[in-house]
Amino acid sequence: MLEFANDSLEFSIGLFLISALAIVISGTFMTAIADRLAKETGLGEALMGALFLGFSTSLPGIVTSVAAAAGGYPELAIGNALGDIAAQTAFLGIADITYLETNLEYSAATAATLTQGTLLIVLLAIPLLAVGYPSVTFWGIHPASFGLIAAYLFGLRLVAAAQSLPMWKPNNTGETIVDKPEAAEPNSPGLIGLWLRFFLLAAVLGVAGYGVEQAGVFIANSTSLSQNVVGSLFTALSTSLPELVTTVVAVRRGALTLAVSGVLGGNTFDVLVLALCDVAFRNGSIYQALTQREVFVLALTILMTGILLLGLLRREEHGIGNIGFESVFLLLLYVGGFALVFFSN
Repeated sequence: MLEFANDSLEFSIGLFLISALAIVISGTFMTAIADRLAKETGLGEALMGALFLGFSTSLPGIVTSVAAAAGGYPELAIGNALGDIAAQTAFLGIADITYLETNLEYSAATAATLTQGTLLIVLLAIPLLAVGYPSVTFWGIHPASFGLIAAYLFGLRLVAAAQSLPMWKPNNTGETIVDKPEAAEPNSPGLIGLWLRFFLLAAVLGVAGYGVEQAGVFIANSTSLSQNVVGSLFTALSTSLPELVTTVVAVRRGALTLAVSGVLGGNTFDVLVLALCDVAFRNGSIYQALTQREVFVLALTILMTGILLLGLLRREEHGIGNIGFESVFLLLLYVGGFALVFFSN
């Protein structure tokens, strides 16, 4: 953890606000560049979101969780990773509110995003299996960590195949925005220039996100809350701010697949963080540190992802307040679930 030169609440709040502003600015520009790269490179919004945008926005959470695990705080590490997933999934509900034309999932359903969501549920189930299995480790690493990496790599191939050569696809509607490769825009800096700008903005986003997280940790710790509450609620919300910005910006640009894939891609990276935490944690398997609260958050993330998939399959055009039933349930589950975690502290 960073040590502030002046450990005061005012300093922490100032750092939080400055970092948050940097996230809003850099995230806005980075999302626009990601949208252009998805079209000009032919990668498509699904893969661009799953790989590059998802990883870039997950950097603050990755650093926080791995540092916590290496420092001997397994509950904080796990709580932050799982809390990130729940918060980012709920952010799709917020993005749906900002998309006024139709329900977001009505317009953004693709074979690739459905494959991503299914992969995420598979990855989330592996730590649950590790909890009930004897704590066998190899070089201090639980077999579940190897399983997470293997499942992710195999699933990524399925996502790429679902995008490039889908065996089935949802019917296009009048509101569907088809993701197609496009020629470079006039006066474009070229692919190399776009990639350099993207990674530069990703670095700014990572540093600003880490600053938000550090300020959030200091503010939360001043209330003497448990590792689980600090990790699953306060630091998770802090490190998830980049995802909120990029998701809303992508939706407002009409890059709907990029928005959904960015969240799902970031979530799969956050599950992989558990494997990195297992490597960094040297006091046995980190999965054995899962308490009842972490198992509850893990089950909550699986439930929220399943509801998101139902929304993508059902494709409700308009719902209550012009948002789909899945968005309503995602927001209610997130607020209700973490209220239980907070008040049961």
